[in-house]
Amino acid sequence: MNFDYNEEQQLLADSVRRYLAKSYDFEARRKIVAGEGWSADAWKQFVEMGLTGLPLGADHGGFGGGAVDLMGVMEAFGDALLVEPYLPTILAAQLVARAGNEAQKKAILPRVVEGKLRLAFAHTEKGARYNNARVQTKATRSGSGWELSGEKLVALGAPLAETLVVSARTDKGVSLFLVDQKTAGVTLKPYRTVDETKAADVTLKGVKVGADALLGAEDGAVPVIEETIDFATALVCSEAVGAMKFACDTTLEYLKTRKQFGVPIGTFQALQHRIVDMYISYEQARSMACLAASKLDSSSDARERARAVSAAKIKIADACRHVSQEAIQLHGGMGMSEELKVSHTFRRLTMIAQQFGDADHHLARFAALS
Repeated sequence: MNFDYNEEQQLLADSVRRYLAKSYDFEARRKIVAGEGWSADAWKQFVEMGLTGLPLGADHGGFGGGAVDLMGVMEAFGDALLVEPYLPTILAAQLVARAGNEAQKKAILPRVVEGKLRLAFAHTEKGARYNNARVQTKATRSGSGWELSGEKLVALGAPLAETLVVSARTDKGVSLFLVDQKTAGVTLKPYRTVDETKAADVTLKGVKVGADALLGAEDGAVPVIEETIDFATALVCSEAVGAMKFACDTTLEYLKTRKQFGVPIGTFQALQHRIVDMYISYEQARSMACLAASKLDSSSDARERARAVSAAKIKIADACRHVSQEAIQLHGGMGMSEELKVSHTFRRLTMIAQQFGDADHHLARFAALS
């Protein structure tokens, strides 16, 4: 397999990296986190670079890119520890693109591409444990529309979203609904996760929506959710690769400069072995992320795509733990300080290892798909 990007993919990734290096360094990120938790200026730049439209179809103003086209972008985001709600918006927009009717697509997707609408997917519930079919939130018919009641946990990007895509149980299965965040009965409890991104617990009490809020077929949302979350999982795997690359590089630089007994600690053979193992984990993770993205774009077999994504997440979850913990240990006590970017990279990699399913979940899924 060729792991190199084509010219267009490389140019886009380089453009994103240059922007982030210039305007989104670690100090700038700290100010964003301490402020509103996201940067409108950064979002505007992403729109101008075409990032919000990259994975959406040309019919709605996008570029029709796939998971491979987004890999370089997500690696750059992982390196910079981006806190903007890019992935939550793309995930929810993919649900609209895959399940929505033409009217819903025309109303939502062009606004996402233009950066005028941010979305979030409110799906996770208490006790679900990554089971996408385990949904307790109820949707019952109310006149010509629907009434939603239930609670969603850790809806990433929800505090910054204008519209939520909400999963709810209907008569014979799970359905998706478009819900304006300002609709009566919608309550958000916003907070910042351990990796400093914005999330919220969403409570829905008698939320009334119209018939046009139903996204896709009634009772038939689970396959679409599974497919879309696999796409998002491949993207978060690429983000992890970017974060791991930074952790390896900054740790190597520290070993070259930190002295003990009058010599750089990087000259100690035991530490050399550990940094080499970190880079091996990073390279293996990158290979698996490439495999998952390429299978999503090229394979017509749903089981093959799901197996590739689960295989990648198993390896990357383990690599996240290994690389992040080694980076902290090799930095010593200062590795956990707020002032050092590597401590924040550790937090993000720890979160990625759990996001969309941990290693145990994906190992069981991989076995079931065999």
